Amino acid sequence: MHVFNRTSLQAAAALASISLVAGCSAFSDDGGDGEKRIVVGTTSAPSTLDPAASWDGSWELYRNVFQTLLSFPTGSTIPQPDAADCKFTDKSSRVYVCTLKEGLKFSNGHVLDAKAVQHSIERIRTINVDGGPNGLLGSLGKIDVEGDRKITFNLTQSDATFPFILATPAMSLVDPAEYPADKLREDGKLTGSGPYVLESYEEGDKAELGNNPHYNGFADRKNTGVTIRYFKESEAMVAALKKKEIDATNRGLTAQEVVEIQEKGKGTEGLQLVESTGADIRYLVFNTADPSVRKLAVRQAIAQLVDRDALVAKVYKGTAEPLYSMVPKGISGHTTAFYDRFQNPSVAKAKKLLKDADIDAPVELTLWYTTDRYGSATAQEFNELKRQLDESGLFKVTVKGKPWKEFQAGYQKGEYPVFGRGWFPDFPDPDNFIAPFVGKNNVLRTPYDSPEITGQLLPQSRRESDRGSVAKQFERAQEILVGDVRLLPLWQGKLYVAASEDIAGGERAMDPQTVMQLWELQRKKSW
Repeated sequence: MHVFNRTSLQAAAALASISLVAGCSAFSDDGGDGEKRIVVGTTSAPSTLDPAASWDGSWELYRNVFQTLLSFPTGSTIPQPDAADCKFTDKSSRVYVCTLKEGLKFSNGHVLDAKAVQHSIERIRTINVDGGPNGLLGSLGKIDVEGDRKITFNLTQSDATFPFILATPAMSLVDPAEYPADKLREDGKLTGSGPYVLESYEEGDKAELGNNPHYNGFADRKNTGVTIRYFKESEAMVAALKKKEIDATNRGLTAQEVVEIQEKGKGTEGLQLVESTGADIRYLVFNTADPSVRKLAVRQAIAQLVDRDALVAKVYKGTAEPLYSMVPKGISGHTTAFYDRFQNPSVAKAKKLLKDADIDAPVELTLWYTTDRYGSATAQEFNELKRQLDESGLFKVTVKGKPWKEFQAGYQKGEYPVFGRGWFPDFPDPDNFIAPFVGKNNVLRTPYDSPEITGQLLPQSRRESDRGSVAKQFERAQEILVGDVRLLPLWQGKLYVAASEDIAGGERAMDPQTVMQLWELQRKKSW
């Protein structure tokens, strides 16, 4: 997710993915009148109710109350039809045509037609909120509509990732009668065409979702509605889960809380926990404009010394796993390029790198991190990195932290030689783990011009609508990243969910964007 706005992400993000107990398959598919509404707790509250303003954790709500032209049903890694059937009509991936389903309506009964789709996308560009989703539409040129159901997206350059962008909740479809073309909606209400309607909303407290009677999409609702409760801290959320005030969690568990539930600690009786591979990553950024890390050998020596296994064991209690590529496990194109190059941590190899480059040790170095964005474990993580580098005798490290707004301003001005960042993907494609970080206008604001990546590999891959055929380009891109050591991947998160044992369906509740599809949750009926 866009790194400037993803305020709710934490290092040990937890996503509801509750397992079915073996042998339990006789669950009712319909909620039934009088069914007790499922309550889901999260630390990821929306920053806004208007999709045109959000490139952040607000997507959690949007996925369930809005529709998009395409979506990611459970088990899919490429966009599938939702409100429309879509395809490229040319060989260069520059003309993308969508045909809406017949009879689509918004929850208020208004018609959802081609002009509504055009309105929904165009207002994102017109309003152009700072840090908003307009940043995803860089390849979009003109939108044409024909009749009530046909929309043509004319792209300014080849971009086979455009269907993935249309499948993000940022591209939620809105009613032109309720959402102005040139400004945000400000009445605190929401109108969509998704599986649920927002019956009531108390900012920072809770959202009540009921079934949308006009819904016409792929979701097969297993419940009659869901209550989302928003928590500022995970401690209060877990306490509510133990007291059965909520039924499941979606985001926010700390590593310690995961371990407590895994080990059946006090008060966790009757809870279940399931682990799956996550797509959020953490990494170090080297600002080569700074003299301390300008020389490649210094960056290579750091890469040679960092012990990822020790880091995830000591700090994250095994709730993360070592990462040796900017493209994480579970995403097409993942490699172990950094391990292939540097193998296991070695002081001797790092020392030789510095010596061969005539660099005197110890090298003085300052590592920067943000104190209030990725969770309390971030400080421990950077102290562990300091310990590893200092103990080698090759570096003398100072660790400094700042709150996110100050931290962000600092790295954008090039004030930090080395700093830690996190990334949560907009869509499950390797492009989204390479393209944002390379080039003159990369999201990190550090000088990293790689002509082969930006001028050859990315354009080549974006001409291919068959995303399974572009692995070669991304493998080569990662070889370049390893050779340059401008970015050093550290770890990727695992996804965890705690839930009451009477909740089922959560193993199907996460889409590949790790956004929760609440319609999959249900209470277990008879056995």
